Amino acid sequence: MDQRDRKNGASTALLTDHYELTMLQAALRSGTAARRSVFEVFARRLPQGRRYGVVAGTGRFIEAVADFRFDPAELAFLAATGVVDDTTAGYLEGYRFTGDVWGYAEGDCYFPESPILRVEGTFAEAVILETLALSIFNHDCAIAAAASRMVHAAGDRPLIEMGSRRTHEDAAVAAARAAYLCGFATTSNLEAGRTFGVPTAGTAAHAFTLLHDDERTAFAAQLAAFGQDTTLLVDTYDVTAAVALAIELAPDLRAVRIDSGDLRLVAEDVRKQLDALGAPGTRIVVTGDLDEYAIAALAVAPVDGYGVGTSLVTGSGAPTASLVYKLVAREDASGVLAPVAKASPGKPSRGGRKHAYRRFTGEVASAEVVSAAEEHSAGAGDRPLQVPLIRAGEPVGREPLTAARDRHLRSLNELPAAARHLSKGDPALPTVLS
Repeated sequence: MDQRDRKNGASTALLTDHYELTMLQAALRSGTAARRSVFEVFARRLPQGRRYGVVAGTGRFIEAVADFRFDPAELAFLAATGVVDDTTAGYLEGYRFTGDVWGYAEGDCYFPESPILRVEGTFAEAVILETLALSIFNHDCAIAAAASRMVHAAGDRPLIEMGSRRTHEDAAVAAARAAYLCGFATTSNLEAGRTFGVPTAGTAAHAFTLLHDDERTAFAAQLAAFGQDTTLLVDTYDVTAAVALAIELAPDLRAVRIDSGDLRLVAEDVRKQLDALGAPGTRIVVTGDLDEYAIAALAVAPVDGYGVGTSLVTGSGAPTASLVYKLVAREDASGVLAPVAKASPGKPSRGGRKHAYRRFTGEVASAEVVSAAEEHSAGAGDRPLQVPLIRAGEPVGREPLTAARDRHLRSLNELPAAARHLSKGDPALPTVLS
């Protein structure tokens, strides 16, 4: 089960924007803060012609809401900086989210207008969760979508997530989690291993070879420490000489790693050399600025695994999922929950609490059905997409990360084949709004 990713259960309350507390203070003064409200998280469109999105970050969000409280340190900061007045500070002192949260199950795919998260509570309770929700889901969904594409491009060859050095230290942990959710085999990030149980792996960098007086001494030292079940980096000096040396020292070496050059051509030469040296079981791992397109281009190369860094942690060109958090219904002056929507040009929203289903033709999904009708019911064969995550303030949606990992594979496999194309195109499913 996911553990809290902020150390010692520290408060997440200031992981928010100033204007949310400004709205809270004004709503308390106007008497509207206690109005029942419904907020939804959705994307108006998928980024850069992507054909599907992936829901990721749900487990992290559930724990972050549980830790969303204003302790003396947070209240002291708000008072010292004049962010809120005494009345608002008094409200925040006792703040606990007591509403309900529904959402797409983590690992499921989503499409434009999919209500992947629904937050219901008083306006005061729900409005100040906006930034927390968007910062988690926009990051994790973006990483997950890139990771999913990379896993598909790799086929049955394993992927290692190794992007920690290319992003913020906390984002690195979240990225490793999202990558594993979508099928990566391991991560280099130890905190992701400790916090989320993601399997970790790692061997050596060029610095280890350069530390020693020669390559023979470096390889011998690594083999003495880890045995032949290790991976030797063979492109520090001369690849051909390094491969020959590696097999001389370790005839049953697990793998060699290539990090530079024309990876396809180098891998082909190394494979021929390994086979000629009587080491057909020694695998070839390649790294070095790989993305899903480079991985796909290596499909015919004799490569046994990939290490991916920068492109993974930056969403492979789409570092955000462009999700928004919008008020779609609120209690009016007469106590009735009424739909509300904005009509801003280019940024409209659709009012009403949404229900979402995936429609199938046979065993293949054919549409995403999103309805604002309170009495809407699923059609025959439609799969309901929203599950309870928090009920009356209590988390009910906790689950092992492996459950989300399995769910993503099932969700992706039920989409039309075009969903897995790497070329830019329309979403794999049309969104039917009713």
